[in-house]
Amino acid sequence: MKITPADVRLAADVALATLGRADGADWSAKAGSLDWDCWETAEHLIDDLFSYAAQLASERTDIDVPFRYTKETPGAPGNAVRAQREAGVQGLLVALDAAAGLLYAVTAVKPPEARAHHVFGVADPEGFAAMGVVETLVHTHDLASGLGIPGTWEPPADLCARTLHRLFPDVPADTPPWPTLLWATGRGELPGRPRRDKWRWYGEPR
Repeated sequence: MKITPADVRLAADVALATLGRADGADWSAKAGSLDWDCWETAEHLIDDLFSYAAQLASERTDIDVPFRYTKETPGAPGNAVRAQREAGVQGLLVALDAAAGLLYAVTAVKPPEARAHHVFGVADPEGFAAMGVVETLVHTHDLASGLGIPGTWEPPADLCARTLHRLFPDVPADTPPWPTLLWATGRGELPGRPRRDKWRWYGEPR
């Protein structure tokens, strides 16, 4: 049930294959249920993957690496890295691919006993890989909804199940993995359970 560095790459590859079909879409549209537009959401995902790689590379367990985070517009996510607007959607996806590659590389070379700070618990390389997978899968869901990408975005069930096992010990184990991950992150409903308006994962090693 472990999450591996290869899972970071898998999540990014299936996300990029889906988002690559939205080159002509309106990236200023809202991303699903988020308050951010699709471009901002994609940049937030890029920034997440980059920041997780940097945090684990530092092995600081007491503080976040103090990058300078800025917002381009009120209400937008604060990011340390951004994609050049003039590079267009294809440039945005190259940046996403590169950020995923960084997290893959750092989690692959760090020993299992490495630890680094996260607000949801000091985590190991597997934990940071799992965080990157969650961010990639759920934000691709937000983007696919906002961009109106044809078809249904549904990542591999096994990947979702292993991610839930690593980061969400408080969720039901007898429901389908992808709907459960959406419910766990406040994006969906499960029969007999209220929609979550607050949520978190647990990054500490099990």
